[in-house]
Amino acid sequence: MTDTAITLTARNPEDLLAMVPVVLGFVPHDSVVMLTFGADRAFHARVDLPDHPDDLPDLVPVLLEPARHHGVRRVVLLAYTADPAWAETVTGVLRRAFHHHDIEVLGRIAADGRRWWALPRESAEDPGIGYDVSAHPFLVEAVLHGIVTLGSRAEVAATLRTDPVAAAEVAGRVVVGLPAPGQCAAEATWAAALVSRCTAVGTRPEAGEVARLVAGLRDLSVRDAAWLTLSRVDATAHVEFWRDVVRRSPPDLLAAPAAVLGFAAWLAGQGALAWCAVDRSREADPHYGLAGLLAEALTSAVPPSSWDARADDTWPDRPA
Repeated sequence: MTDTAITLTARNPEDLLAMVPVVLGFVPHDSVVMLTFGADRAFHARVDLPDHPDDLPDLVPVLLEPARHHGVRRVVLLAYTADPAWAETVTGVLRRAFHHHDIEVLGRIAADGRRWWALPRESAEDPGIGYDVSAHPFLVEAVLHGIVTLGSRAEVAATLRTDPVAAAEVAGRVVVGLPAPGQCAAEATWAAALVSRCTAVGTRPEAGEVARLVAGLRDLSVRDAAWLTLSRVDATAHVEFWRDVVRRSPPDLLAAPAAVLGFAAWLAGQGALAWCAVDRSREADPHYGLAGLLAEALTSAVPPSSWDARADDTWPDRPA
């Protein structure tokens, strides 16, 4: 799920097709995308396109439940696939489910990257309408807002790939074992200071600093010193800091920094990057608590604005 970072007004199908990579951060492939309208705060979602009709019952609640929870009144469904007939089937099932819950489907579109079809098609021989949004004003506006759009979700994930040379250098400097009980407070203070210094001026920590940081993050108090200081104002700077740390982290110490990166990405409105960071965290530890909490927030389309008002129970003080 992705929170809207800028305001875009779509007037035709080509505008919608240009909007999708802006709000997602990448060009989707073999995907179903839901654009929402009429809620207090718009959000948008992407899921993998099912391969088989038996998978359709599992698809419906993934998109329907967040829309109902947030009071969405209208949606547009876009299926990215080279098979417009399958797109028609999938979006038809979704349309009926949304209609049953009084959510209007304003339109359904299939697109393969070169052509788009309004669904349902007039005939099976409908060749579709050619399109090219590479120079669309929405993409230009996104650049002006500092929004980076990549060619696929795989390209987003690739930005978190481990740098083996840098990770080996960090691994060689990691001190084995957790900080002694009396040292945790000092490590937490040091970690918070390091993150604040680097994010304030955009510098990279030294290898020894990364080693000390990722080793310290194994203790929850140290991790929380880094995590709980995040705000929406400085989230983008934290994304760049933690992305660098993730790429230089040894695999066995990846869970915590990847989860913190995901959280920073969520606050910055970069939902695709947040999901990729969750995936990286779970590669190291499938049960890492902060990654699980973030996954729940992304699935439920919890808006980043909720972090500004943490008086409720949405964000526990310290997930494991």
